[in-house]
Amino acid sequence: MTVLWTSDEIAEATGGTASASFEVTGVTFDSREVEPGDLFVAMPGTAYDGHRFVDGAFDAGASGAIVSQPVDRPHVLVEDTARALEDLGRAARARTSATIIGVTGSVGKTSTKEALFAALDRNAPEQVHRSVKSYNNHTGVPLSLARMPRDSRFAVLEMGMNNAGEIRALTAMVRPHLAAITAIAPAHIENLGSMEGIADAKAEIFEGLEPDGIAIIPNDTPHRDRLVRAARRFAAQIVSFGTGDADVHAVHAGRAEQGGSLVTAALLNSEITFTISQRGEHWVSNALLVLACIEALGADPAVGALGLADLGGLKGRGERHIVKVDGGEALVIDESYNANPASMAATIKSLGAEREVDRRIAVLGPMRELGPTSDQLHADLAPILVEAGVGEVVLVGEETMPLERALNSASHVTRASSADDAAERVRAMLRPRDAVLVKASNSIGLSRVVDRLTKGLD
Repeated sequence: MTVLWTSDEIAEATGGTASASFEVTGVTFDSREVEPGDLFVAMPGTAYDGHRFVDGAFDAGASGAIVSQPVDRPHVLVEDTARALEDLGRAARARTSATIIGVTGSVGKTSTKEALFAALDRNAPEQVHRSVKSYNNHTGVPLSLARMPRDSRFAVLEMGMNNAGEIRALTAMVRPHLAAITAIAPAHIENLGSMEGIADAKAEIFEGLEPDGIAIIPNDTPHRDRLVRAARRFAAQIVSFGTGDADVHAVHAGRAEQGGSLVTAALLNSEITFTISQRGEHWVSNALLVLACIEALGADPAVGALGLADLGGLKGRGERHIVKVDGGEALVIDESYNANPASMAATIKSLGAEREVDRRIAVLGPMRELGPTSDQLHADLAPILVEAGVGEVVLVGEETMPLERALNSASHVTRASSADDAAERVRAMLRPRDAVLVKASNSIGLSRVVDRLTKGLD
């Protein structure tokens, strides 16, 4: 494999001292993810110090480590390993000639990042780098930068936040040529106080734009003008996507024969008809953002759209499973990774649009960090469930009690004490031609429901 970093380069970037000469082909701070040739960064932790896992990392094939304590293995010794990872990320950004795309937003960050990667990879095969998983915070972003191959032509990096100022720090490290916001929704409103506060925190991404940078903003938000004003201070070009008078908008969108959507979109300089493999109106919006980025970057939107047609299911974000049950099969839709009011509404509507099903079941857990609006925002899901024709609702967590009261027998509600209990209750009720949606904030652990239904785990 191509060398990613040498020990001398790591030492120079971090101000550390190399114990020996070595080369690495990857970077990780999770000893469980070490691949042969990796650099293991022994990060400090609240529960476990990464230095405890250095030997295990080398046993798994690591070629070197960044440590703050000398070890009897090839390493670069630094004062602070967390700061060293940031320094390595900055060095990766400084040495690259890649076009950098930064993505943030209240919903759809990871899904859009994956779609952007798929579309760009069609334009520049094997030359596009991206964040993995949802590595979008103060440790995930520098790790994603540090992993960027030297010869990358494009890099798509996700940035998340819980509080104001966090994206400002991340975008200063990423320094994107194009910065995109997926949507503004009441995620983390408990910390940020208002929707305007959320919009301002997301708009911090524009502050890191390189000269002649491009800002991509959602048109379908009451805070569009606020985002435009923020972008104007830093961006040479602003492109909106969505409906109405958006620069990039759908002329027509309908269901494709094999599921997903068939879309005709008006771009800045052309019109294109394409297919999205993913289901739901929210994916039409994601696709419009992707094509707006592709066109703004000078790549070919038609070629990029082929990536949208082939985009596979994303674990925890819409991955679909066919489950064998007595007498036939049922569908399980895994949306267990995250939840907020906007994404809940979008996926419930998508469940309602499922064809060839006899019954719709929603397994829902709490949406977190909604502050004093939590009860109302949970209750507001009731009419959406009813309109989508969801006949069975399985609820987990005390925060969902307002939703149960609001449903008021419009749908049959089963209350579960835990994710495992919810899985058992769904397994007991599952019939052929059922469609089951599983969604909650990740901390609830409803991925366990998906595992129990699809893999039969104990």
